[in-house]
Amino acid sequence: MTGSTGANVGYEAQLWQMADALRGSMDAAEYKHVCLGLLFLKYISDAFEEKHAALLAEQAEGADPEDPDEYRALSIFWVPPEARWPHLKAQARQSTIGQLVDDAMAGIERDNPALKGVLPKDYARPALDKQRLGQLIDMISNIKVGDEASRAKDVLGRVYEYFLSQFASAEGKKGGEFYTPRCVVKLLVEMLEPYRGRVYDPCCGSSGMFVQSVEFIRAHAKGNGHGLNAGAKARADISIYGQESNYTTWRLARMNLAIRGIDSGQIAHGDTFQNDRHPDLRADFILANPPFNISDWGGERLRDDKRWHYGTPPPGNANFAWVQHIVHHLAPAGVAGFVLANGSMSSNQSGEGEIRRNLIEANLVDCMVALPGQLFYSTQIPACLWFLARDRRNGTRAGGESRFRDRRGQVLFIDARKLGPLVDRTHRELTDEDIARIANTYHAWRGEKDAGEYADVPGFCKSAQLDEVRKHGHVLTPGRYVGAEAQEDEGEPFQEKMRRLTATLREQQAEAAKLDAAIAANLKELGYGG
Repeated sequence: MTGSTGANVGYEAQLWQMADALRGSMDAAEYKHVCLGLLFLKYISDAFEEKHAALLAEQAEGADPEDPDEYRALSIFWVPPEARWPHLKAQARQSTIGQLVDDAMAGIERDNPALKGVLPKDYARPALDKQRLGQLIDMISNIKVGDEASRAKDVLGRVYEYFLSQFASAEGKKGGEFYTPRCVVKLLVEMLEPYRGRVYDPCCGSSGMFVQSVEFIRAHAKGNGHGLNAGAKARADISIYGQESNYTTWRLARMNLAIRGIDSGQIAHGDTFQNDRHPDLRADFILANPPFNISDWGGERLRDDKRWHYGTPPPGNANFAWVQHIVHHLAPAGVAGFVLANGSMSSNQSGEGEIRRNLIEANLVDCMVALPGQLFYSTQIPACLWFLARDRRNGTRAGGESRFRDRRGQVLFIDARKLGPLVDRTHRELTDEDIARIANTYHAWRGEKDAGEYADVPGFCKSAQLDEVRKHGHVLTPGRYVGAEAQEDEGEPFQEKMRRLTATLREQQAEAAKLDAAIAANLKELGYGG
């Protein structure tokens, strides 16, 4: 399990190979539930066992490792004896293991109402090979997903995402659901600062936007609806709303939130376009990473939908349906930050350019950020961040204590493509310094107190007037606006530099001629002298 980085926990591929080998002839779609359900259970059990061990060590001082309140006080799920992983592992090779897993899931739901209806309970079905199930339990026993160190690295989220993409591949439809890298979520959060009010993610996946932000959770834990947290009686600072169409992912979202003591009651299951489960919601903050470029979103059945205020999105691509769904749900002073494929910044196909123009002319587009490539874990499609604001005259944050400057008629462009070092052969990550640089630029540009003075930086950021955006045909690609990075003066006079470069060119031409002659001679020896 070495080689772990922020982008890669280091053993997903190995884990997947082992898990897939155990699948046998089982259909991938069915096996997905078996495998991910056990990962959920291991996640809960790891956190429990860690605390259980600590309490055992403190027994002499009066700690009781079998007191459920010791765990609930820390928002750790109480795991009844029949559901503990060591118990299941010890029975893994028994023919009754399926029933034991079902009993474990039922026991956890019984003792933890926040998980009611979330856990799968169909491991005893005859079609499930119990020998393979036992082998899978043995395999999962060897990985830590729920202890403190693993939670800090979001191991479950990453393993889950890897499995999801592999299952999607095995099912013959390379998925449209992409894990949002932690650094991208952090950047969205740092830029928007969604610390209080109504926060909405219309395609919330496994709730990554909510759970990956430490600050968000801290703010939430100060006092909201979950009865287990200290400060629960205090006024709720944050209400979260989400929707997810994939049932398995929705269950994971509920679990991720419940594990962290966050009320998951407003995380709805269903298709956001066809069955908007929060139709009257007007959110103070919207953060999202919609699936890129999806074509089967049912747009032809929604041509007259009231959400399409800026133009009917094409039925072959949902990008601008997501954008307008988000605008529709923004409160009067609401702000949104979301990820989209780069094509959304410049596409003119099927009316997309017209919708983008209307959004810009309506003064909704606040900031655009071009992201570096290779940030995403399971797609190589280049991506960008859109930031929209309903009221750009002199906006207030939710809570009303802070005001921004009037930004109407301007758009901030940030080109962050050169940021983010490689953390392995194929993945980049934005560092904390990168994130701070981008977020601080935005905050200064918005005129936030204590954010300093904003200034354009060639090659990185530019505050463009609306007329300039119009001249570019309402294309929002930051590279068009920020210009070239200032080059350092090398101190070499032009004439000398030309002499040096010309000499180098002649040396290379002479070398090329020698190589051509050698190749011709070799061919002649082989009888191809022609």
